[in-house]
Amino acid sequence: MTSAHRSSWQDIRDTLQGRVLDRTYRPGDKLPRDEDIAEELGCARSTVQRAMQDLADAGVVERKRKGGTHVRPDPVTRAVLDIPITRVEVEAKGAVYGYQLVHQAREMTPLSVAASFGLSAPEEMLHVEALHLADQRAYVFEDRWVNLESCAEIEAVDLTRDSANEWLVRNKPYSRCDVRLYAVNADDRIAERMEAMPGAALLVIERTTWLGDVPITTVRSVTRPNYQLLTQKA
Repeated sequence: MTSAHRSSWQDIRDTLQGRVLDRTYRPGDKLPRDEDIAEELGCARSTVQRAMQDLADAGVVERKRKGGTHVRPDPVTRAVLDIPITRVEVEAKGAVYGYQLVHQAREMTPLSVAASFGLSAPEEMLHVEALHLADQRAYVFEDRWVNLESCAEIEAVDLTRDSANEWLVRNKPYSRCDVRLYAVNADDRIAERMEAMPGAALLVIERTTWLGDVPITTVRSVTRPNYQLLTQKA
């Protein structure tokens, strides 16, 4: 292969990440050796190593000296903040986790959601509303839109049993995450959901994730009163 056609480390990263997303490499799988990937894809071993380091930094794979590279069984999917699995977050606090699916349907996105995805017009996506509980009390209420072009498999998931939050973190690594944090005064509907007084100040976390230029999901998570967000630098 001539240098004019040699792949960049970003090209190799995207190829490998695509194989994780299409389940060629499944959670826990050991990837081929760097030199074997370099030979297959026609690039230098150092290019593969740079791509693998970026995937490791993103939480998609885990590299161990003499142990090789494995797809993480529970991808961390790092951005500025880690995207947590809410069940794991609740259980780490020593509480009993609960989950209720409130709403699930294919719907046309509101203009605000289309704009967050960079779309010029509304599109049909999967709309999911769910309530996460800690010790039988409201913990996080999420209002989520999922792009079915990038996440068609989610329609086969029983979302009455498995949360979209957990499925997406485990199955859809991303290359970009936009995060917004702000407070809202609870209206009557949210106050009832979150067992809060109407008008109470509640923290809202909005996240929109992408793989390249393709949107994956956007979610607006309203948290319970006195919720604390912890992030640690890796």
